[in-house]
Amino acid sequence: MHAWQALVLGIIEGITEFLPVSSTGHLLVAQRLLGIGASEAANAFVVAIQAGALLAVLALYARRLRQLLAGALGADADGRRLLLLLLLAFAPAAVAGLLFDERIEAVLFGPWPVVGAWIVGGLAILLLGARLPWVRGTAGLPLERLDARRALLVGLAQCLALWPGTSRSLVTIVAAALLGLSAPAAIEFSFLLGALTLGAASGWTLLHHGQQLFASYGAGSLLLGFAAAFVAALLSVRWMVGWLSGHGLQLFGWWRVLLGGAVAAALLAGVL
Repeated sequence: MHAWQALVLGIIEGITEFLPVSSTGHLLVAQRLLGIGASEAANAFVVAIQAGALLAVLALYARRLRQLLAGALGADADGRRLLLLLLLAFAPAAVAGLLFDERIEAVLFGPWPVVGAWIVGGLAILLLGARLPWVRGTAGLPLERLDARRALLVGLAQCLALWPGTSRSLVTIVAAALLGLSAPAAIEFSFLLGALTLGAASGWTLLHHGQQLFASYGAGSLLLGFAAAFVAALLSVRWMVGWLSGHGLQLFGWWRVLLGGAVAAALLAGVL
């Protein structure tokens, strides 16, 4: 992998990881356009550089992270409660991923499943967007009012994102909002849950494919992709929080539908 390819993949990962557009879908298409063949090492690379986006979220939510750490040490009751809710929400996708990871990669990691998920998700955004609390003008619940039932339901919704192209951020933000959380609470819980999920996925990938990953691409490409993902995610998350609070999800719905249509046309024309 050339340095510029690692840089492009890192930027795409950082921009799209926490937007409701599916980073996995964008990266799968980008790999084809960049001439990077499909392989275990290539798939491991894009999972590993997610750690850059994870670090960006931890930096942006440093105050909440300190609260969670204090809760883990028994020094903050609210932090401990939120940590347990995050673990509860994380559990369904973790179990499903362990059980079906190989099957998902064999069947769904291709352009047509991604195109289908993009278009279906985009249409869902356009149809459901008006039902979200911040679109209706209702405040919704703060993160402190989140309970175990809602956390588990958000976690179950996250399982849908095991289908590439669906978008983990999309399903968790929409699920949290439809369950009554305010826009800031839905976004923050989605991002914190995403950080936990990305951390687990990156660690699992490095543990099982790290040697193959370094042998194929080297530490330099991995570090470059990581750094690019970190910077791009910092900018992307800051922009997204402001945008969603004032405009809703419709922009991302149109993007998904139009991109899905464009990629489908390219596939039919033999360009991809």
